[in-house]
Amino acid sequence: MEFSRLEIITDMGKLTGLKKALSKAGVSGMTVAQVIGCGVEKGTQEYEPETNEVMELLPKQMVTVIVENDSIEEIVELVKKELYTGHIGDGKIFVSPISNVIRVRTGEEGMEALG
Repeated sequence: MEFSRLEIITDMGKLTGLKKALSKAGVSGMTVAQVIGCGVEKGTQEYEPETNEVMELLPKQMVTVIVENDSIEEIVELVKKELYTGHIGDGKIFVSPISNVIRVRTGEEGMEALG
């Protein structure tokens, strides 16, 4: 079985809804980190008329989940729907391949390690 890692970077206030949506979709675990950063707008707020010349790092959260490739499209669509507002700062989703998952305590690998 093949897996992918989703790294979801979004606004600080989105965690509760995202967590509920992912739980309902059967995602069994996640890691959340508070981070700072900016995208192509360099941290410019939507209401500011000009783009910042120097990057302004804004507080964000990064949610990492590992999912089976069979369900990756469904999970990505769910995340996009949950995070979408149509405004600057909705976030980014990075998808990376994962070659294996190993549970240290038991030595289980693959799907058994995720369950």
